[in-house]
Amino acid sequence: MATLELTAENFESTVTDEGITFVDWWADWCMPCKSFAPVFEKASEKHSDVRFGKVDTEDQQGLAAAAEISAIPTLMAFRDGILVFRQSGALPPKALEEVVEAVRGLDMDDVRRQIAEAQASEAPQS
Repeated sequence: MATLELTAENFESTVTDEGITFVDWWADWCMPCKSFAPVFEKASEKHSDVRFGKVDTEDQQGLAAAAEISAIPTLMAFRDGILVFRQSGALPPKALEEVVEAVRGLDMDDVRRQIAEAQASEAPQS
């Protein structure tokens, strides 16, 4: 599957869709971004069951600001609409494969339980 160009118009609907979505935040002037691009593209071709999208932080500055992107490249992984991975810096192919497999292997019921517990502990006590 080829990578998708993500914009303010399609970002939310893409990452909240069921399944796994990886997002590469990049810019044309960024050398580490350019070295990571073929790694990301190759992973998108290998994992046809996973969506791979790219956000050009120069073109989509509002989206990058909303996502609090402060370093690029930044890689995010969403599963069933939940952000489950975020890391800045270019990953080598083996590390990206490990992240894909780790996200694929997540027990999402457990992830949702942990989120609910964290939100409950942060709620103001009355």
